[in-house]
Amino acid sequence: MRIDRINVYSAQLPVKNGVYRMASADVEALDSTLVEIVTDDGFAGWGETCPIGPVYQPHHALGARAAIAEIAPGLIGLEIASIRLLAKQMDERLNGHGYAKAAFDMAFLDLLGQKLGVPVSTLLGGALTDRVPTYYSLIVGPPDETAKIAADKVKAGYPRLQVKIGGRNLEEDVAVVHKVWEAVGYRARIAVDGNRGLTVAAAIHLDRLCQEVPFVFEQPCNTMDEIATLKGRVTHPVYLDESTEDQNAVLRAISLGIADGFGFKVTRLGGLTKMTTVRDLCAIRSLPHSCDDAWGGDIIAAACVHLAATAEPRRMEGAWIAQEYIKGHFDQKHPVVIKQGHIAVPQRPGLGVKPEPGMFGKPVAIYGP
Repeated sequence: MRIDRINVYSAQLPVKNGVYRMASADVEALDSTLVEIVTDDGFAGWGETCPIGPVYQPHHALGARAAIAEIAPGLIGLEIASIRLLAKQMDERLNGHGYAKAAFDMAFLDLLGQKLGVPVSTLLGGALTDRVPTYYSLIVGPPDETAKIAADKVKAGYPRLQVKIGGRNLEEDVAVVHKVWEAVGYRARIAVDGNRGLTVAAAIHLDRLCQEVPFVFEQPCNTMDEIATLKGRVTHPVYLDESTEDQNAVLRAISLGIADGFGFKVTRLGGLTKMTTVRDLCAIRSLPHSCDDAWGGDIIAAACVHLAATAEPRRMEGAWIAQEYIKGHFDQKHPVVIKQGHIAVPQRPGLGVKPEPGMFGKPVAIYGP
């Protein structure tokens, strides 16, 4: 099974019901990049990368497609057998740009799974469950409105809520945390996500003003060095998210003891294959983590769920997917959907999802004969 052709598509994903609001940016639509790898024996594997704008991470859609243009020509004719060898070939074509390489990594695993007749979760070490928890992300909003949505989502079965804060007065952030806690109590776990939007001083103030509310504090400050200064000064567990830009950053955070858990993004860390390394590092230190991505459709959603299924359930904080915020699915027959706060692990070979033929229109780029 050798790579015959690579098609690259762009899919616009408008945010359903308005704006997705975080501390760093307001997002109304996302530009997702999809990679279709076609082999000489008729298989087609899919990958996806979808940065949530150009500010949230050092990634952007045009950058992904520029990186793909550097990598793709060198993959034509290569055999889909050793994922590690294919990763080496990509690194020899382009340094860094893991978020673009992640789309290829997904497609390689999709192809290999189809060829072997097994789901991608099997290739990642084997699923420990047939469904994984997800969580609902509450955007930056007014306290009472946010608390009402939180209560509704817990009633719908979500076991965990992520409360976005930052980019406004500290008093309003504190009020949101208290209101959400009053609305849901111990019926759901709470993560308070600063998205890098707080100063060290503001993070310490919020921690103390919400001391009686049990939550994990996710990426309150911009850099890992800033977050390191919080150690011993805050009472809530601190999780890293945006600072985990590669495997080395995760290893550094674990070695320094500054992270009590992580919010991992599959594309940011370079793909599913590299994510298995940080999954296993977390297992060694018994650190909880999520298996998410910034945004995307059914391809990214399936990838996140396959990986989440291979993590120890008691350490799995959830697989966040964008389904609640986008309309429709790439695969109408086998969509990745949330039911009562959980997602069924696809059981078909490969990723288990296939975009509807022609739904993305003409490719924005084609590599190969």
